[in-house]
Amino acid sequence: MRYRRFGKTEMLLSVFSLGAMRYMESAENAHQTIVRALEVGINHIETAQGYGKSEEFIGQALRNGLKDQREQFYLTTKISPTKDADAMRRQIEQSLKKLNVDYIDNFDIHGINLQEHLDLVTDPNGCMKAVREAIDQKMIGHVGFSTHAPLDIILATINTDLFESVNLHYYYFNQRNAPAVQLAHEKDMGVFIISPSDKGGMLYAPSEELAGVSYPFTPLYMCDRFLLSDPRVHTLSLGAANPSEIDSHQDAWDNIEPMSELEQAVLDCINRRYTLLESDRCSQCYECLPCPEDINIPEVLRLRNLAVGFDMVEFGKYRYKMFENAGHWFPGRKAIRCTDCGDCLPRCPEKLDIPKLLRDTHDRLDSGEGKRLWE
Repeated sequence: MRYRRFGKTEMLLSVFSLGAMRYMESAENAHQTIVRALEVGINHIETAQGYGKSEEFIGQALRNGLKDQREQFYLTTKISPTKDADAMRRQIEQSLKKLNVDYIDNFDIHGINLQEHLDLVTDPNGCMKAVREAIDQKMIGHVGFSTHAPLDIILATINTDLFESVNLHYYYFNQRNAPAVQLAHEKDMGVFIISPSDKGGMLYAPSEELAGVSYPFTPLYMCDRFLLSDPRVHTLSLGAANPSEIDSHQDAWDNIEPMSELEQAVLDCINRRYTLLESDRCSQCYECLPCPEDINIPEVLRLRNLAVGFDMVEFGKYRYKMFENAGHWFPGRKAIRCTDCGDCLPRCPEKLDIPKLLRDTHDRLDSGEGKRLWE
């Protein structure tokens, strides 16, 4: 396992962090997953108040034998922004109690996804007042934020200079947030990548086409290497559902060097798959927004890019069904809401027939309604 300085926090984190969203099957499964993570050298466990019983399971693991190992790992929990300091104060105390600790190394405001969330954290008498008090009282070591927001909100939040780190989406198949990674780097912030194996393309179970074009490597390995070869990226969430899933990343966690010639050639080969889209490829410029029907056109067409180019249909269905069902965590309405108003057409530099492509995406990917994992 390799380690990187997590920006100005000065914490030396393993390049994989144990994200604690998926091991909620039982307290025993959580315990064994944590044990395995520590065995392979992972030294950062990241959870959230909203992740079901995750905090409680970590607390039980600490009570049942891991208390002596507490100094071997950093612990992060996340709490959504609140309207006032008192509410945040109470929630911090609740999380510490569930975790069975009196101190957490790192604390994140969970889900600064909208301007109203940013307004809450920039209010001098709001929730951040309680966070600062908890830091003064040695209950919290460092403070960052997680986000599923549009790029402009992420950049604005980074520019508040209130935070030492950021948790965000950034993958080979979704590089929209590259400017945020760069800005965080310029401000010496820690950069934590959310769920690259799952949200980055369901890479534990890739399509045959994606697996083939990634040869002689796996898609999972190539995603890891794309991120870890970038020194601006410090740690990736490894959201293992059980101990056995941790070891699937072993080939990558000891290699944080620049991409080799062979690895770069494989990435180039992957990128050439987009030629299957011919003149229908969306370049993700976002010029088509805003949509009068609140369709997240670029994200819908990104999922179409992947479905056509790499047969990543199951991933596309998994993400597409979140539209209209996950609120600000995955905003936008389904493509079928398009009214053919044509508002987006003159703004598209590729001159795509966007209404036609939206309908095609819906036909390919619609499979009902979905929920966020911890719901």
